[in-house]
Amino acid sequence: MSLQTDSSGGGGGSGGLSGGSDVLGETFYPLYDWLFTDDSEFVGDVETKLAQARMTDTVELYLSRALGIGFISGLALWLLGLLLGYTLFATGIIQVDEILGFPVSSELVLQIIDTLRIPALVFFTGLVFGSIGFAIGFGSLVAIPYSRASTRKRQINMLLTDSVSFMYALSVGGLNQLEIIEAMAQADDTYGEVAKEFQSIVKETEYFDIDYRTAIRKQALETPSDELSQFLTDMLSIVNSGGDMESFLEDKKEKHMRTAKQEQELTLETLELFGEMYMTLSLFPLLLIIIMVVMQMIPQASVTNTMLYMTVYALIPLTGVGFLIMVSTVKEDEPGDGYLSMGDTDDRLENQGEQGLLDLGLIEKFTGDHSVFDRIKNREGTYETMEVLQKPHLFFRDNPLLTLALTVPAALVIVTTAMMNGSAPTSWDGLLENAVWGTFIYVYVPLYVIAIPLAVFREWNVRYRNSVVSQLSEDLRKLSSSNDTGLTLLESLKAVSDTTSGKLAREFEMMHTKVNYGTSLKQALIEFNNKYHIPRLARTTRLITEAQEASNQISDVLRTAARASENHDDIERERKSRTRMQVVIIIMTFMTVLAVIAILKTQFIDTMAGLSSSTGGGTDAASGGGGGGLGEADLSDNIDVDMLSVLFFHAVTMQAILSGIICGYIRDADILSGLKYAVILATIALVGWTLVA
Repeated sequence: MSLQTDSSGGGGGSGGLSGGSDVLGETFYPLYDWLFTDDSEFVGDVETKLAQARMTDTVELYLSRALGIGFISGLALWLLGLLLGYTLFATGIIQVDEILGFPVSSELVLQIIDTLRIPALVFFTGLVFGSIGFAIGFGSLVAIPYSRASTRKRQINMLLTDSVSFMYALSVGGLNQLEIIEAMAQADDTYGEVAKEFQSIVKETEYFDIDYRTAIRKQALETPSDELSQFLTDMLSIVNSGGDMESFLEDKKEKHMRTAKQEQELTLETLELFGEMYMTLSLFPLLLIIIMVVMQMIPQASVTNTMLYMTVYALIPLTGVGFLIMVSTVKEDEPGDGYLSMGDTDDRLENQGEQGLLDLGLIEKFTGDHSVFDRIKNREGTYETMEVLQKPHLFFRDNPLLTLALTVPAALVIVTTAMMNGSAPTSWDGLLENAVWGTFIYVYVPLYVIAIPLAVFREWNVRYRNSVVSQLSEDLRKLSSSNDTGLTLLESLKAVSDTTSGKLAREFEMMHTKVNYGTSLKQALIEFNNKYHIPRLARTTRLITEAQEASNQISDVLRTAARASENHDDIERERKSRTRMQVVIIIMTFMTVLAVIAILKTQFIDTMAGLSSSTGGGTDAASGGGGGGLGEADLSDNIDVDMLSVLFFHAVTMQAILSGIICGYIRDADILSGLKYAVILATIALVGWTLVA
């Protein structure tokens, strides 16, 4: 196994299980040695997954620890099973008359069976529970490296296209093979898990005196991604044969761009299938409600109100949450936080993306040494506080989630005030009498107060940040053309900003101004990137900063960056076009549910209630005339109209909120993106039910 000392990888992954757990592993090592052989396929597979997950434990210690945890959990559940078996069988709660089910002729055998029957059942219950406990303890720990390796594989495959483009651009910029590998290893803030794979190669060569060919071959065997493994293998053949690395990387870049589009197509087709599945799943609770309402009218039916409550308040939310989890297994969010670091050259930028709300920046490093720094800190805190108070909308635009600090208490105050002054019903009977108003106070007021500001500032934040990349591909082409004419990169930035409109052009102009006032171009580029912190922009910025350090003539590198950006634009356009149809399907499904439940309420439930009241007197008068009273009134007596109205309203409300959240997640792979859909659909449900009720 190669050296895995990266703290951000899997090296610290098992750290929470180490320490005291090492004693557990050493204690159960003899059991591991007795159960598994050196050539065990299972042990070899776990060892491979530990390496792929970048976990530093040896397979012997890890499996010994897993056996120990499995033994402890199995022992705990075994004791629980014995207690449960004794409670059920020995105390007579469950009567056991027969076990074998066939007659026994011998009286002695019968007495033995009768004597051992209860202890056997208690022992068997404990054995079953103990086996389940061991499987849970042992299996959950063994599953950790598999899960982490799978996660790393997914992230590597997502970033591999841009990583190959990065390496190709460096090759075009004049870097040799070793420099490309080292640059790739240093770009972990942008290329994440792919960079960590190259870090392993660099560490093998630096600390173990292994030639980089052997290190590449070894990493090709250990990486969890088959695509990266194939890339490293092909790269090794080019290195060994002395082939043209630039041409090789160009071919690989084109290949992986095509592969990225094909994988995107497969993902979108799967989402289309999920959209059709959701249409069926979301209609199932509706059909169940209709069936139970009709069956409630039949006196002999065993349908209770509890079943209706379970359908509305349990089945509908579970269906929505289950579908959301299912979509999350396919929908891919973009890895990385979008922040870049300067390395060891500038502490000010190093923590730029990690500052909290109360962090005042670089001055925090100097307070306590001299009083002047304490005064500067106080002045800085006062200045930033005044900036927030003067422009709160910009503060909440940059930090949308902080709106919750104001809106959640406000919603609680409104609901509590309404309850205390008697405006809101405080009992279920009161809610039945005024269903729309009660639900509005308890559900819609918090939804509007909390979700609307959060959705508005979140959308503003996303649009503000994404506006800078709307013309990224075109402006990169212009930079490349300007650089081709002999202008330096800095002069090209100025030329493009003078001839182009848009936010990115203004940022180019600002970078040019910063450099003229003494800031390095690399620092200006990274400050610009960290201002917007978009992963896609970070990869482009990293590419340019690495190339401009080698030469001012990087037109080929800029063209490569523009090509990668255009490929991303194509994928993004296709994704938005295809997911738009899924959003429409989900919204139309909700509208169908709302319409059907409204018709059920107005045309069926209310009609039956009207028949009951209009025929009530005639039924009483005819009751002595021959038993003709078993008519419409008897069928509708089992129906509680107010209760059904509340359940229907709550059903469409929950369906609206869940459908909105699912729409946003399918659209943008972000739960918060669904807030705007949830508010709109919930408003439609409220207005529609107000008209119905």
